[in-house]
Amino acid sequence: MDRKTHWETVYTQKNPMEVSWYQEAPTTSLTLIQKVGLNKDDRIIDVGGGASTLVDQLIRLGFEDVTVLDLSAAALEKAKQRLGDLAKKVEWLEQDVTTYTPRQPFNLWHDRAVFHFLTDLNDRNRYIEVLKASLVPHGHVVLATFASDGPNKCSGLDVCRYSAESLQDAMGSSFHLVETRYETHHTPWNS
Repeated sequence: MDRKTHWETVYTQKNPMEVSWYQEAPTTSLTLIQKVGLNKDDRIIDVGGGASTLVDQLIRLGFEDVTVLDLSAAALEKAKQRLGDLAKKVEWLEQDVTTYTPRQPFNLWHDRAVFHFLTDLNDRNRYIEVLKASLVPHGHVVLATFASDGPNKCSGLDVCRYSAESLQDAMGSSFHLVETRYETHHTPWNS
């Protein structure tokens, strides 16, 4: 099963609050985004944002230029329905990030959902090239992955696990590590 089919199946069969990665309040992401000190009109992209509630919070905080990119049309549709009229304030892109070409660069790239699923080196390299092409000079990246001692799988798929050092190595010298945080994520069923 290809990536798109996998995620369409997940989001057509489950409610977003029933998936293991669901967060009612994306506190860590919001804290890191706010630390960057963006202006309200700076461009933000949430890669793999799908049905995540991060976009809700960003819009409510007054950010005016938010894009959500996800493979799954079903996930994007669930987020749009949840947001109602606020969904019109967001650019929604149904696309694979490894083939994405930005029309304009972003001030901040957020990803809590994609990079760790890229188990093929070629996919990771394409992701990093897209990321580089998508950021303004001195732009910011908030990137979450499974820790080196975290689970080997998520949603039935293998994941790559990283330490701060191995993630920095994977990203390359174009990126400067500013801060590292470890978060223990509790699933909706408290595991």
